[in-house]
Amino acid sequence: MVAMVMTVASSSSAHDYGDALTKSILFFEGQRSGKLPSSQRMTWRKDSALREGFEIGVDLVGGYYDAGDNVKFNFPMAFSTTMLAWSVLEFGKDMSLDLPHALDAIRWATDYFLKATSIPGFVFVQVGDPYGDHNCWERPEDMDTLRTPFAVSKQFPGSEVSAEIAAALAASSMVFRQIDRGYSARLLKRAKMVFDFADKYQGSYNDSLGPWVCPFYCDFSGYEDELIWGAAWLFKATKQINYWNYMLQNMPKLDSGNTNGVSWVGGRFAEFGWDSKHAGIDVLVSQVMNTESLPFISNADRFICTLLPESPTLSVSYSPGGLLFKPGGSNLQHATTLSFLLVVYARYLNQAKRAVRCGDVVASPARLVQLAKGQADYILGSNPLSMSYMVGYGEKFPQNIHHRGSSLPSLDQHPEQIDCKGGNDYLYSENPNPNLLIGAIVGGPDIKDAYADSREDFVHSEPTTYINAPFVGVLAYFKSQSS
Repeated sequence: MVAMVMTVASSSSAHDYGDALTKSILFFEGQRSGKLPSSQRMTWRKDSALREGFEIGVDLVGGYYDAGDNVKFNFPMAFSTTMLAWSVLEFGKDMSLDLPHALDAIRWATDYFLKATSIPGFVFVQVGDPYGDHNCWERPEDMDTLRTPFAVSKQFPGSEVSAEIAAALAASSMVFRQIDRGYSARLLKRAKMVFDFADKYQGSYNDSLGPWVCPFYCDFSGYEDELIWGAAWLFKATKQINYWNYMLQNMPKLDSGNTNGVSWVGGRFAEFGWDSKHAGIDVLVSQVMNTESLPFISNADRFICTLLPESPTLSVSYSPGGLLFKPGGSNLQHATTLSFLLVVYARYLNQAKRAVRCGDVVASPARLVQLAKGQADYILGSNPLSMSYMVGYGEKFPQNIHHRGSSLPSLDQHPEQIDCKGGNDYLYSENPNPNLLIGAIVGGPDIKDAYADSREDFVHSEPTTYINAPFVGVLAYFKSQSS
C-alpha cells in the first residue's frame, strides 16, 4: 500500500527543479552572520555579530546561524558545508547560473572555518550562549546576548566537530581546485592539520563542552564516525594511502560502541546526518571499486535496503502520502540527506553496472532515483496538503516559520532596536512572517501528513542549514534530468 501511495505522490504535477535549486541556495544568504557583501541578494538581512571573538583577540566574524536562532554551532555548520561541497562535486556541472552562488555559500563557511582553526591546538566550535539566545526573540542585527566563543583543545578535545570541520575543508578544497588554486591549497593544508588534531587528541566535545553544546547539538553516535569521514574526504582530496589505511583500520570501531553508558553493536550503517556519518562514509567510499572497499559497498547496499518500501529489511517509516520518516525532530533532514545518498549511489551503481539486492528484491539504480524523486516532489508540493515545504516555492508554502529574522520586521521597516523580550509579540502573533526566507525548508509535516504552520511548533516549522544543504545536490540532479 505504501509503495502504491508513494508512486501516486511522486507522479503528480511536474516541478520546476531549477527554480527550487536557485531558492535552496539563496536560503544560505538569509543565514549569514557577519559583514554582508555588496552582492547580498536577500536584502532584508543586514550586518550582524561584527565583534565575534574580539574580546579574546580572535576574529570569529562570519559563518552561518544554523537555524531560526542566532547561535553559530560549528558541528552542524561544518556538516552543511561538507554536503554543499559534495553537492557541487557531484552535480555542479548541472547548476549552470546557480553554481557561482553555491560556491559563494561554501566559501562563506570555509572563510569562517579558516578563522576558527587559525590558532594551533585550538578549534573554535561555537559562538554564542545558546541558553541566553534561546531565551530571546531577537533579530541577529540586534543581538545583545552573550556571544561567548567556545573552543576544544588538547586538554578538552572535541574530535567529532574537529574532524567534521576537516571534512568540510577537504571537500571544499576539491570544489575550488580549478577555480582558485591558492585558496584550495590553503583549505587542504588546514584540513590535514585539523584532522591530525582531531585524531591525536581524541575525545567528545560532549565531555568538554556538554553544558553548552548539549542538548542542542550533542553527539550521540560517538566521534569515530567523524574521524573516518574526515579521513575519507582527505583520501578523496589527496589520494594519499595513509588516509585510506586509516579508514580500513578504524572501520571496525563503527560496528560497536557506547553511547551515554549504553553499549550497542551494529545498526548504525543506516544513519546519516549532522550527527551520524556512517551511511555517508559507505556511499562515498563505494566509488573506489577495489577489494578493500567491498565492506563499504556491502554496507551501502544494506543501507539502501533499509529505505526501499518493498525491501524485506525496510527500517524507516512512510507517511500515507509517501514521506520518509526516521526518529527525531526536523524530519525533513532525513528526507533530504537520504535522498542525496540515493541519487549519488544510483550514479555509482550505474558506473559499476550493477543493482542492489535486498533478499529477493532487486533494486536498479533507476529505482533509487525514483524513490529520491518521490521525496523531492513531496517536499515541493506533491503531497496530501498540496503544500510546498520550501518557503517561496509554489503557490502554497509555510507562512509562520520559526525564525527570528524572518518573523521580526527588518531594519528597513523598523530601524529601532527590538530587545530580548521585545520580539515576543511577533513570536506569538498569528500574522505571517514579514520577511520571506526564500528557499528555507522547514522541519516538515508529521507522520500523518499534517502541518500546523505554527511559529511555536519549532520541530515542524524551523528551517536549518543541514536540511537545505543536501537538497541542493538533489535538486541539481533532477534539474539535469528534466531539462
